[in-house]
Amino acid sequence: MPQLATQQLDSIHAMLSAGHRNLRVERHSLMMWGVGCGGLIMASSHILRPEQIPDLKLRAFAWLILLALAVSGVALLDWHLTRRVKQARDETWSFIHQQVLKVLWLLMAVGVLLTFAMFFYGGGYMTFAAWVVLVGLGLYVHGLFSEELLEWVGALIIVIGIGMLALRLSYTDLQWVSASTLGLGLPLLALMLDRGRERAAKIRVAQSLGWLVCVLIPPLLAHQFDGISIPKDAPVVSLEQFLQQPRVHQAVTLPAGTSIPVRVDISGNVFRASETATFPLVLNEPMVIMMDEGKPTGDIRASGERWIRWQDTFSIQIPRITAEYDPKLGAGIRSKLIVETKSSDEQ
Repeated sequence: MPQLATQQLDSIHAMLSAGHRNLRVERHSLMMWGVGCGGLIMASSHILRPEQIPDLKLRAFAWLILLALAVSGVALLDWHLTRRVKQARDETWSFIHQQVLKVLWLLMAVGVLLTFAMFFYGGGYMTFAAWVVLVGLGLYVHGLFSEELLEWVGALIIVIGIGMLALRLSYTDLQWVSASTLGLGLPLLALMLDRGRERAAKIRVAQSLGWLVCVLIPPLLAHQFDGISIPKDAPVVSLEQFLQQPRVHQAVTLPAGTSIPVRVDISGNVFRASETATFPLVLNEPMVIMMDEGKPTGDIRASGERWIRWQDTFSIQIPRITAEYDPKLGAGIRSKLIVETKSSDEQ
C-alpha cells in the first residue's frame, strides 16, 4: 500500500478515535477535587469529634451540612472555571460531557448521604474506602469517553478502595491511604494527562504503576513514622504503684485476670434510662498501657511486643443481638462480643 494511503488511513483512524473520546477533563478539576477530598479526610480526625459534639444526631447533621457545603462549593467553582476555560477556547459543552458531569455530581452526593447514614446504621469503618471507590467510579466513567489514563487510574483507585477493606487496615492507615490516593493522586493525575493521545498498553501500565508507587509511598512512610513516634521512655509500674501516684507519666501493667468493667449508658423509650449498667470483662493476657496525668494516652503493648496505638490494633465486633425467654430466668437479651487484637507482625 502506498505510504500516502497509509498516512491517510492513520489520520482517519485518529479522527475516529478522537470522536469516540471527545471529552477532556480540565487539570484544575482534578486538582480541586483532590485537594478538597484529601483535606477533608485528614481534617476529619480533628473537627466535629464526639468530644466536641456528644449528641450523635447533631454530629451527623453537622457532618451532613459540612460535606454538602464542601462538595457543592467545589462543584460550583469547578463548573465556573471550566466554563471560563471553554469560552476562552471557543468550545461548547457537549451533551455527553453534561451527562458525565451529572454522574460525577451524583456519585459525590451518594458519598455525602452514605456518610450521613453511617452515623445511624453503622459501617463507619468503610467511610474512607467508600469515598475512594466513588471517586474511582467517577474517573472511570469519565475515562470511557475521555482520556485512557483516566480509565486506567480510575480502575486502580477502585482497587485501592476495595483493598483497604480486604486488608482490614487500621483507621489511621485507612485515613492516610485515602488522603494520599485523592489528595496527592488526583493532582498528580492532572499533571500526567496527555490530552487524549493514544498510547500502547505497556506505556499505560508503566504510567499506572508509577502513579500507584507515588501514591502509596506517603502512607507507608506515615505508618513507619507513627510507630517510631510512640513514647517508650516511661517507667513500667504495677497497677498498685499507679494507684499510689496516678499523675505521673508512666506505663501501667495490667496482669492477666484483671477485671475491666464496661459501663453502658442506656437511653430510649424501651428501657429505663441508666448510666450505671455495667458488666465485667476479664483480661486474657497481660497488657501494658501508657498513662499520662492519670488518663490513657491510647498507646498499648502486649507482653514482649512493641508499642502500638489502640485504635490500630483492636477489632471490636457485635455480630449478634437476640431476644430470648427462659422459663427460669425470664426474658433476656443475648449478644455476642468479639474483641481481637493484631500482633505486631500484622501491623
